[in-house]
Amino acid sequence: MARKRKNGDGTVRLRKDGRWEGRVVIGYDDHGYPKTKNVLAKTKNECLEKLQTLKESCGGTKSVKVRPEMLFGDWLEYWFENHSMPKLRPTTQENYESRIRLHIVPELGKTPLNKLTQNDLQQFYARLKKTGRMRFTDQYGKGLSDRMVRMCHATCRTALEKAVRDGLIRTNPAIGCKLPPKKAREMQVLDRAELQRFLIQAKAEGYYELFLLDLATGLRRGELMALQWDDLDFKTGMLNVNKQIYDVKGELQLSTPKTKTSIRKLALPPAVVAVLKEYRETVDSRWMFPSPVKKDCPMTPCAVRRRLQRILEHAGCKHVRFHDLRHTFATLSLQNGMDVKTLSAMLGHVSAATTLDIYTHITDDMRRTAAVNIDRGIGKTEPVQNDSANAPTHPEALRMTDFNPYLGCKRKPGTGCISEINDHLFEGRYSPMWPDGKKHARNVYAKTRAECEERLKALIIQMKTEIAEAKKQRRGKEPFKA
Repeated sequence: MARKRKNGDGTVRLRKDGRWEGRVVIGYDDHGYPKTKNVLAKTKNECLEKLQTLKESCGGTKSVKVRPEMLFGDWLEYWFENHSMPKLRPTTQENYESRIRLHIVPELGKTPLNKLTQNDLQQFYARLKKTGRMRFTDQYGKGLSDRMVRMCHATCRTALEKAVRDGLIRTNPAIGCKLPPKKAREMQVLDRAELQRFLIQAKAEGYYELFLLDLATGLRRGELMALQWDDLDFKTGMLNVNKQIYDVKGELQLSTPKTKTSIRKLALPPAVVAVLKEYRETVDSRWMFPSPVKKDCPMTPCAVRRRLQRILEHAGCKHVRFHDLRHTFATLSLQNGMDVKTLSAMLGHVSAATTLDIYTHITDDMRRTAAVNIDRGIGKTEPVQNDSANAPTHPEALRMTDFNPYLGCKRKPGTGCISEINDHLFEGRYSPMWPDGKKHARNVYAKTRAECEERLKALIIQMKTEIAEAKKQRRGKEPFKA
């Protein structure tokens, strides 16, 4: 795993041409996006020296004099660097930085700390709700979500509370502001028929073991990606969950879970252990679910999320988040008689109350069971025997053999291949055999699959022309044989 440099130190990387490049943020534009400068050197040490000189010439790390009349933007920077950031994980640091840089400082950064009022904050939240979004406005509208407005408020409130404790201001103006209502995110679960189709399709696409283990344990995505073969005892079936993977600006970081209860041991069902034991023989990596692209590296969380959506689409299931698989596990566990305390321990929750508040989804079967139990207890009715003649007719549930997985369309030879890099980028590749007996590949990129197909067709025509020309030149250089 790559080591993360301290905030403000800049970045250093080795370029493809063999030179080292150092880059540091020197300020921000009117929209809150960073402005950078870079230096180049032949060695890493020389690059670090040049980068330090560049930082000093651009002002370096300026000392902030804390006083009541200082600008709110300067106070936010001081508070975040010295009091907030040391306690935060890298992913949380990144979220705080973006909120402060993109939203709070451009709007309230020029206001003196001791002049900031509750009315200023209330108007700021109203502007965020109405026109605060800077990207993807065509897709999501001009206003920020209620959750983002509340997070901006939480950042301001915490920073101002520190100012109150330090005696810079008398009261916290953020207390008492009217905020958008807190809405719980809708949770969805896969029913039994969807689970059957989902697992069949996952097996056809080569991700059966990954999603089977998640549905059998309810692991978080970062916990699942961080699993190594040493964490599983095949003899006892005990799985040790003691680390997690998360993505920070394109780099994978490995760390311990946030809470002590997240470090836990899970007993896997024997059938799942048998599947993983057979799967182990096909994996040549210390990671349980290694990356198919990078050597000695786990799969990235975003790659697993994209794969989940494809499998759901191919299986004809509703689109759910990866975290909803955790909800599915919890709901099925409760439905099948698992007690809340045991489920809470398996999920890594601090208390069983959290499990009851979040993961107890009332399904139709649970409602019917509750109604029958109430009727027996109050009405003193006898249990109704199953009567196939009088039973209401329901459509027959899908059996495992009813669903045929989607296997995709194989491309014709000589038409190249197309792969989806991320949500907004497609790559087309064509690698024909050249006259020298070697395959030489070239790539094209586009934002949509259709556009990538057109560019790939043009690339194939161009490369075939070049190959034909290379063959002519090669035949002209060959000696004449009598």
